[in-house]
Amino acid sequence: MAFYSIKEVEHLSGVKAHTLRVWEQRYKIITPKRTETNIRFYTDTDLKQILNIALLNKYGHRIGNISKMSTSDIEQEVNSLEDSDLKFELQITRLTNAMIEMEEEEFEKIVSTAILQNSFEDAMRLLIYPFLERIGIMWLTNHINPAQEHFISNLIRQKIIVAIDGQVVKKDSDSRHFLLYLPEKELHEIGLLFLCYLLKARNHRVTYLGANVPFDDVIGTVVLKKPEYIYSIFTSLPSRNQLQDYLDKLSQALTPHNTMIVLSGGQVLSDKLNIPHNIHILRNMKEIFAFIDHEIV
Repeated sequence: MAFYSIKEVEHLSGVKAHTLRVWEQRYKIITPKRTETNIRFYTDTDLKQILNIALLNKYGHRIGNISKMSTSDIEQEVNSLEDSDLKFELQITRLTNAMIEMEEEEFEKIVSTAILQNSFEDAMRLLIYPFLERIGIMWLTNHINPAQEHFISNLIRQKIIVAIDGQVVKKDSDSRHFLLYLPEKELHEIGLLFLCYLLKARNHRVTYLGANVPFDDVIGTVVLKKPEYIYSIFTSLPSRNQLQDYLDKLSQALTPHNTMIVLSGGQVLSDKLNIPHNIHILRNMKEIFAFIDHEIV
């Protein structure tokens, strides 16, 4: 069982710490545990309850009325929201609960509904990516275990692979060739898989190398396949003290091939980096979509 500080619950739920204290003291709606030194902490069960309460409050339920409801009544009311108001924020909360409880059927129901009512691309952009951001906070603060993270990541990965398999690329004058890869020891593949889907959905050719690819193999594939673009996502690797050398080496190796290098991910967002001339950095999802839809030439 995970334990959360009030500050961590604030980040995960969007409910300010002051508000959480008011809910506890005035409405008795949450009863956190306390350490021997009288510091509040919350369990997985508390977190799920707070996420549900926050949703009901956002959808117009007064806290005073919610405080009179039982846990089962609150869950039932949240379920009724799903029938009448399928908003992504609600679904993100439901996905978080499904991950904590490792409930595959609940995951399938939420994601399949989002895809059917919107599109796969919108479901990924508006539901899965914000959900993954929440997972990232929980992972960095050690509040999900590796089994939970692998469980949910593999389910998402399966969805993307099925969507990729459904794409038929019809090469035309606007089609470009991309090589996609993750550097050695980098294993966070969901973003790269989604990028593969986005490119194929727009009739671009993709050579997909996947995760954990040695540098020399990347360069060898460029020589063999001659892509116009190479794209990688540096989520946690290369490390900050090795990153500049990696960028310089990559830039130098690909300059003779006139290959544009496109990078995104947390590791490349530092202002201290000296970005070589043939490397283009995308800082967020908005810039990624702008690049794919407008800047590929």
